[in-house]
Amino acid sequence: MKSVGPAVTKFKVGQTVGVGCMVDSCRSCKNCVNGDENYCFEGSVFTYNGQHKFKHCVEYNDAGGTPTQGGYSQFIVVNHRFVLSIPSNLDLAAATPLLCAGITVYSPMKHFGLTSSHRLAVVGLGGLGHMAVKFGKAFGCHTTVVSRGESKKSSALDHLKADEFVDSTSPDAMGAASGKFDFIISTISSKFDLMSYVNLLSMDGTLVLVGAPPDALPLATFPLLFGRRRIAGSIIGGIKDTQEMLDFCGEKGVVCEIEKINAGSINEAYERTLAADVKYRFVIDASTF
Repeated sequence: MKSVGPAVTKFKVGQTVGVGCMVDSCRSCKNCVNGDENYCFEGSVFTYNGQHKFKHCVEYNDAGGTPTQGGYSQFIVVNHRFVLSIPSNLDLAAATPLLCAGITVYSPMKHFGLTSSHRLAVVGLGGLGHMAVKFGKAFGCHTTVVSRGESKKSSALDHLKADEFVDSTSPDAMGAASGKFDFIISTISSKFDLMSYVNLLSMDGTLVLVGAPPDALPLATFPLLFGRRRIAGSIIGGIKDTQEMLDFCGEKGVVCEIEKINAGSINEAYERTLAADVKYRFVIDASTF
């Protein structure tokens, strides 16, 4: 942190801090007051490709407000309410994606009551999925990765230390896993067979969607009714939850698996991302711009 305003007492110059997906919200609706700024009734102001729109913000103007440009910024000025303290024992580059991918899976795990006694399944092993596995293990859960084919089996079991692996393309493997999981978190962002994963839930099990498929997913109600199961959705987390996550990561030594790149490699990294050739997040060194 380079400087702080005269009324700021929570942070000090030189402290390691971060800014997540939000830089503002209305601050007064029920959700904001409860610490769920990400669900602001008026709509949060996102850090990148957003627009300041609230009159309490100095960036507000007659046109509505200036755009946010956080994605590739070397410096950023943010209201202290949306600044987060990063534990000093965490590598800064590897901690950076915690503010997006990390909180996206941590928040629903906490909100929907994941505990160490639960059997957890993580569907999809990418940027979100690998963090869900890490948190599942840190919470003490028996953690299983469910993925298409077996190309990621070694990464799941040997590197991330998942307890089991299920190939979702294998009817036998999916059948054997039927009714096995108390909590499933799906990171799939393309169309998929939702009911095949509902059938993996135990009685009173919860399936949380954090991926965002573009098309509607067919849903049959009887498997929900007769298993008292639930399907839920979630996006990132509020500032309070995000700080809690960062403190937990500092305590447990949890960070993202990253590949740090310089500014000149952005186009190549973009093409590799489209080709799913990244484990599991690119982080840009802003000093190379």
